[in-house]
Amino acid sequence: MKHGGFCRVGISVAVAGALSAGASQAHASAFALQEQNASGLGTAYAGAAAAAEDASTIYFNPAGMSLLPGGKQFVVGVDLIEPSEKFGDNGSLPSGSGIPIGSAVRPLGGNGGNAGSLAPVPHLYFAMDGGRNWKFGVGMGAPFGLKTEYSSDWIGRFQGIKSSIETININPSVSYKANDKVSLGFGLSYQTIDAELTQAVNYVASAFGGVLKATGSAATAGAVAGAIPAAIAEGSLNVEGSDSAWGYNFGAMFALSPMTRLGVAYRSAVKYKITGTADFSGVPPGLPAAVAAGLSGGNVSVDIKMPDTFSLALSHQPDQKWTVLGDLTWTGWAKIEELRIVREGGSTLGVTPENFRNTLRVGVGAIYRYNDKWSSKAGLAYDQTPVNDVDRTPRLPDEGRTWLSIGAQYRPSKNTTIDISYAHLFVKDSSINQTAGNVAGYGKLAGNYENSVDILGVQFGYRF
Repeated sequence: MKHGGFCRVGISVAVAGALSAGASQAHASAFALQEQNASGLGTAYAGAAAAAEDASTIYFNPAGMSLLPGGKQFVVGVDLIEPSEKFGDNGSLPSGSGIPIGSAVRPLGGNGGNAGSLAPVPHLYFAMDGGRNWKFGVGMGAPFGLKTEYSSDWIGRFQGIKSSIETININPSVSYKANDKVSLGFGLSYQTIDAELTQAVNYVASAFGGVLKATGSAATAGAVAGAIPAAIAEGSLNVEGSDSAWGYNFGAMFALSPMTRLGVAYRSAVKYKITGTADFSGVPPGLPAAVAAGLSGGNVSVDIKMPDTFSLALSHQPDQKWTVLGDLTWTGWAKIEELRIVREGGSTLGVTPENFRNTLRVGVGAIYRYNDKWSSKAGLAYDQTPVNDVDRTPRLPDEGRTWLSIGAQYRPSKNTTIDISYAHLFVKDSSINQTAGNVAGYGKLAGNYENSVDILGVQFGYRF
């Protein structure tokens, strides 16, 4: 890519990062969040579409409401997620490499520290009887999310510093018990998304590339860019955007025998049109108009379709003490081939390739009931990553992960449950060799990530 593409791609990477950065803190694959309850965390969410333990089945399979005891039930809880994401350099190059101006080559910087930070993911559900064979409910949680932040002077600061996504999913649902063997469920999903990111900008490289493209003269470009004092050679770019959209989910439960249940569930894709602003800070004065215009910020938008999922799950009770769970879940990440950034007015500012792949998640788990008050849980699961090695970026250094979970449930009374669960995710080390299409503007980020995740979940449930 020519140097002149730096401004356009800078905005593209920023908006794309705000949407897809940080699989590191999303704990299904890529930037999805599996943590929609704490009761399922203890079994690594194995068999979640067949478990129907409590009102949180609204998210995983709304047909499961038909299996809940009569009356009303609410569930409230939080999962505390703490990722560790540490980059190790192996051949990175500084921004400005190849430009014959001393101030263009910015200090390489450090490894960024731990980009992960503790984040709470709350959830709330309510279910109630709705007449003969009917139940109604509503759930609220966060299906996608992240918060990652590197130190502001790190090696990859020109490709990303801070990335944040916050989503809310409100999911009114209904279930119908057709007979003793079949239950059906359906829900609507109203989702909101807020995204923010920051990154550093090399203004000397941007000015050199812009003038070189406009004039074809390296001497002219060097004169303009070289006039920018080293003290103001770097600035920052902040991008914020938001949107809301609708989706749906449905499912079915089948009693294969008195002790065995099959759950089938589908959650639709959700299409967003993120709109927001790109704001540059510290832009040097005196730049040519064409260069300054590219660094003036403005309104931007991007269309993105979040993936759909399909789950096939089993719950089996070999005796009164044990419940064994298992599932296979498919996620349609391949819908995300690229993120095309559009400025107000319709012109394309840049395209960030993603080339995601569809993924599978497989999980197994078990629950052991000691008595009427105490149960213990354990689970094992594996998530594939949709990210390929070529297109991996510091905003999405995702790799496959293995879940190992334990948990306990305490029933202080007939109508009250308390769950506490813990999971450790062993995330494969991921390699990166990324220039964002422009070594001069962004530098080259080459190295490896060491990643892991710890999750602690607590939940309170009450029937009345």
